[in-house]
Amino acid sequence: MSNGHPIHFNLVAAAHAAMIEHGFQPDYPAGTDTELAAIQAHHSEMPAVAGIQDLRQLLWSSIDNDTSRDLDQIEWAEQLPDGRIRVLIGVADVDSRVHQDTIIDGHAKSETTSVYTGVKVFPMLPSELSEGITSLNENEDRIAVVIEYAVDPAGTASDGKAYRALVRNRAQLAYNAVGAWLEGNGPAPAKVAASADLAAQLKLQDAAAQRMVGGRFQHGALDLETIETRPVMLAEQAIDIARLEKNRATSLIEEFMVAANGVIARTFETAGVASIRRIVRTPKRWDRIVEMAANLGTTLPAEPDSKALNDFLLAQKQKDPDHFPDLSLATVKLMGPGEYVLVKPNEVSPGHFGLAVQDYTHSTAPNRRFPDMVTQRLMKAWLAKAPQPYSADDLNAIAVHCTLM
Repeated sequence: MSNGHPIHFNLVAAAHAAMIEHGFQPDYPAGTDTELAAIQAHHSEMPAVAGIQDLRQLLWSSIDNDTSRDLDQIEWAEQLPDGRIRVLIGVADVDSRVHQDTIIDGHAKSETTSVYTGVKVFPMLPSELSEGITSLNENEDRIAVVIEYAVDPAGTASDGKAYRALVRNRAQLAYNAVGAWLEGNGPAPAKVAASADLAAQLKLQDAAAQRMVGGRFQHGALDLETIETRPVMLAEQAIDIARLEKNRATSLIEEFMVAANGVIARTFETAGVASIRRIVRTPKRWDRIVEMAANLGTTLPAEPDSKALNDFLLAQKQKDPDHFPDLSLATVKLMGPGEYVLVKPNEVSPGHFGLAVQDYTHSTAPNRRFPDMVTQRLMKAWLAKAPQPYSADDLNAIAVHCTLM
């Protein structure tokens, strides 16, 4: 207190300073406004694309955080006669507006990601794009890269492919409300309650996701649960802390995105296209994980084994759910950081130990991650049978910088 008045700490200014301290440039460079104005002047014009499909009639929806404005993907599913569920993921075609080697693209390349500080979002792309023209906003026509696959009863995704399409998000939904409804712990969100077709669509998507999560856990994917929180802001002051909970809706989107990213990685592998992969290497500190498990009464194999580790984690979650987030965080730290790496044609990817997948890239969030925009450009060039826009050296440099940031 000072002179009887509370001292208010400017959290937004502190976040801005912290960004600069950590090597980010939260302010856009000179020339951004001019480029942005040119994009906005033509935003209602759909870029001409030969052979593009029109899928605007499908009942697409998005599920994201309650506060999200940069919508990168929408989903739709249908039941197939053979028992499989066909899933379509529409990913915002950001590259159709933000062209390579422009000022805006250069800034995104430097920042590599949008940064969510809780008190303020520092977007990789100007918010007029990421929350507007390139966001898959409700009831707006957009161009997307569609990633398609079919999920069998065992949770295996097959028949993966990608193509470009016109799409239209019919319902923007949020994790908390959809998750509570899917789990039977809350009423249907208003948009879901008003549409039996949308309710059936989400139930089908959930069924596909539940198949996949079961299949991945059988192959050793790790069921981790770290605590995420966000400040509740009022007039730029933090008045409370809210905990972000995992639920069926967050699981649905996670499973869909893991499968979609696998489709893109395998497409590049088959096509002989160099690409950037997202990896988590086999833990070098496995002995510390073994020691941690032993202290809790479980013996793990001497060599890294994701299936054995996940069995241990699932048992501990049942035994001591209150401390499971702490165990998850300790496990994440001992596994080591994720990386972006270049994978050339005919090279084997190191894979993602935590997800128990060998082929994994980042492709589903181009509004907020630069590697996804690079992947999108690689995929669009391959679809158009055009020269690839990046050399192997370019991709390696981008991967190294993205890992650093």
